[in-house]
Amino acid sequence: MTADKACPVVLRRGQTLEILAFEHPLAGLQLVKGSVEPGEPTDVAAVRELFEEAGITATAKHALGEWRSTLTGHTWAFHECHVDQELPETWAHFADDDGGHEFRFFWHPLMSEPSDNWHQIFKDALSFLRQTLADT
Repeated sequence: MTADKACPVVLRRGQTLEILAFEHPLAGLQLVKGSVEPGEPTDVAAVRELFEEAGITATAKHALGEWRSTLTGHTWAFHECHVDQELPETWAHFADDDGGHEFRFFWHPLMSEPSDNWHQIFKDALSFLRQTLADT
């Protein structure tokens, strides 16, 4: 499998394990992800996407595996990313993608089932991550 999408995974450990997510104004609740440029390593793409979509500077810690979406046929590469700064509970970031949108970021408890406000592809991605991270 050659991944064509990169997904940075930013985790926070409090009372439960939480994953960084956001609300897209037109497309519901999502994880940060984006296309891998030709010749670009997926860990580099994950860090780049996190900066472009969330305004966060991070470093890729380690790969969490690859997953193929049966909905789109895309293969996603997941990379756990480390952020040096303390991130707030919620915030908004204006991303230039697709003509520009304001994304509203929040923390989703990883082991909680996603609501119907999540697009199915991201529900599937969260399921993959829950299984992957439960094995570690």
